[in-house]
Amino acid sequence: MEIDRETLERLLAGNRRHVESLPDDYFADVQTGQHPTVVAVCCSDSRVANEGMWGVDRPGTVFTPSNIGNQVWDDDDGDRIIDGGVLYPIHHTGTDAVAVVGHTGCGAVTAAYGVATGADPPGPRGVDKWVDMLVPVVEEGLESDPIDRDADKALVINQLVEYNVGYQARLLRAADDVPDRVDVYGFVYDFQGIYGDRPGRTYLVTVDGETDPDTLRELVPAGYASTVKSLLYGGESDD
Repeated sequence: MEIDRETLERLLAGNRRHVESLPDDYFADVQTGQHPTVVAVCCSDSRVANEGMWGVDRPGTVFTPSNIGNQVWDDDDGDRIIDGGVLYPIHHTGTDAVAVVGHTGCGAVTAAYGVATGADPPGPRGVDKWVDMLVPVVEEGLESDPIDRDADKALVINQLVEYNVGYQARLLRAADDVPDRVDVYGFVYDFQGIYGDRPGRTYLVTVDGETDPDTLRELVPAGYASTVKSLLYGGESDD
């Protein structure tokens, strides 16, 4: 059998370093259960550190389902249902907050934009399924007032990234399977300097359906107003 032994060695060596770095009580609080404080629905992308972006270094804090395009739904014989990876921690571990996290330069949104504007799906079928579910969101976004369709394509894509985050967050907030006690946040993870000059920052773009930057700044703790920015609705802060 021929395998890439170099890649395998990197994985094994990396895990060895991980094991050696753990304190003896690292898993003590989660041996028999988990109670994560938030479900973070992120895009499947090697550049998006699902736990690292929140500075998390303990297990059991963030439940991290990921998929192509940070979508909160799945297809069930033609019906759109909230994905089980989102609902499980809400209904079975007491989690009462969801963070929908898109990211700048998203390949899924770019692919859906391509399909919406006449390109072929990227393939294979396992990818196309998720891109196809995203296409109506992109089409709706392109018809909406906040999107500047005449802007540079890169800006349009990043506006659509933010639009998709808001769309997915609104869908969650309206879903019967998501209790009213659950807060729904929407963020864009920026590693390209699109929203500001701090790569790796998550910018808050919606809370429970609210997207007005001034209103959102009233919700965040003191010292965090600069994390509220929008490519769709403007608004700047000196904080």
